[in-house]
Parts: sequence; structure tokens; C-alpha cells
Amino acid sequence: MPRTIWSGAISFGLVTVPINVVSATEDHSIHFHQYHLADQGRIRYRKVCELEDREVSQDEIGKGYEITKTQVVPVTDEDLSNLPLPTARAIEIDGFVPLESVDPLRISDGYYLQPAGQVAAKPYKLLVKALGRSAKVAVAKYAWSGRERLGLLRVKDDILVLHAMRWPDEIRDPAELLPPPVQVSEAEIKGALALMDTMTVDKLEGPEFHDRYTEAIAEIIEAKREEKPLPEAPEPEQPAQILDLMSALQESVSKAKASRGQDAGPAEVHELPKPKKTAAKKQPARKTATKKTAAKKTSGGRPRRPRSA
Repeated sequence: MPRTIWSGAISFGLVTVPINVVSATEDHSIHFHQYHLADQGRIRYRKVCELEDREVSQDEIGKGYEITKTQVVPVTDEDLSNLPLPTARAIEIDGFVPLESVDPLRISDGYYLQPAGQVAAKPYKLLVKALGRSAKVAVAKYAWSGRERLGLLRVKDDILVLHAMRWPDEIRDPAELLPPPVQVSEAEIKGALALMDTMTVDKLEGPEFHDRYTEAIAEIIEAKREEKPLPEAPEPEQPAQILDLMSALQESVSKAKASRGQDAGPAEVHELPKPKKTAAKKQPARKTATKKTAAKKTSGGRPRRPRSA
């Protein structure tokens, strides 16, 4: 059972839902300690007072805001717990929006919200059913760790999930990262779409969606523990210089089909337009035909539709 991170309530109009917050994710990464190379002694960081030049215990340490090098305003945990904010002890729902209207860049860590006792069961279930039927997500505010935060509430398997969100001013403007102006043809776009079709999956599960890095670290640790040769690293593939984008897309489609056990015959890149013939002798014939066709259409009396802007 994951430990409770925070306890409070969801405020939904005049409805209050007491909840406990627990982490929705787990860290399966392999973590390292720092050691002295000479004797493998553990390297640790100690908290030292700069004025007294001695190590201090945790009960001697408090928070403070530095105004100048010689003036610090102390701030206690009690001060933070009594902030003059309605969100200090509650997750206050401010509104509801369609999920697709939320930029994924603003969504951060996720937490499960557990109903706190029998008294919370009915209003909790009510909010779950209402959110599920509306196909919307709730936008809320709450105060954790010394700051007010923005959050997104949604339903997953009949459980309320809170996603921490970044404020609008925390998202950097990417304008300076734009590439130089280039032209992309319709055929190249269709080629990319064809490659996307061959790489589409139903869900993010299966052997291709697992942490190979952690597995490789575990193999190295096991080999060193048993004093065996380290596993050989594969030669990294050098990225090829793309001279013909269409050929690269078509070859990628064929490889993607082959990796999925599909027929890797000639790649069908949707309906690619055929290359125009460049024979100079046929150009006058096409111009004449175009003029005749235009004349027939004009004489037919049917007004031409204006081209949309």
C-alpha cells in the first residue's frame, strides 16, 4: 500500500470530498551510491553550519527566505500550513474543460485520490460518475510544498487521478527553436503518413515498450558481481545522410512492415502523384487543350465557383 502524501478534501461547489493523496507511479530505475575509489568507503553529504563550521542535526534546521546576505526571514511549517488560501487544505475545482484542449506539455506527475473513510464514499462516487459521463476533466488549484499549484482531475478505472500542471508562464516560447523555412511536398507528407500507418499500435504495451536501459545496467552489475566478461555493446548505427526523402520514407515503410511480419513488397505510400513528364514537345499540346477546355466551360453558361482564400 503506497503511503499517503497529503490529506485534505476536494471542493466541488458546496460538495466536499475528503481524500488521501498517494503516488500513482513507481520508480524501477537502478540507483547508485557514491564510493571512495581507494577503499570503497561510502561518500555522504553532511549538513554543516557555515558560521559555526560544524555538522548540525535535522531538528536544528529550518526554512528561511534570504533578503540580503545578512538578513534572513524564517518561515516555519506552521506558517505554511496556515496560508490565507482556500486551497491550503483543499483541492478546489475551478472549472471543467475537454481533455483535448489541454496542452500535454503542461501535464506533470500523477497521483491517485483515495476517499478518506465511509463519509467520503458517496460524494467521491458522484464526482467519478459525473466526470465519466461528461467526458471532461476538472481543473483545480491546490497548495503543496510551499506553493499553489494547478491540477487536472480525471477518472481512471473508477479512481480519481490528479495530475500536477504547470502554470502558463512556466512554458517556454518555442519560437526561437523553429527550423529555417523549407518546403515539404504533398507526396512527402503522404509518405510520412504511410509510415505512421505501419507503425500504429493499439496500446502502449508489449516487448517494444519496456525499459531496456535498466535491463542493461542489471546485466552489467550481475556480470561484475560474478566476475564474468561484460556484455558486448552493439555498434551504434550511424545516421545516414538523407539525399532522397521519398526513397527514405518508402524504404522505412518496407522495413516497418517486415518487422511486423507483414508483406514487405513494394511500399504503397497512399496515392502518390506520378512525376510529371518533362518532354518539351508535349507542352504546346497541353496548353492548347487547356485553352479549348476553358472555352467550352465558358460557353456552357455555368458560373465558375470562386476559389476560397
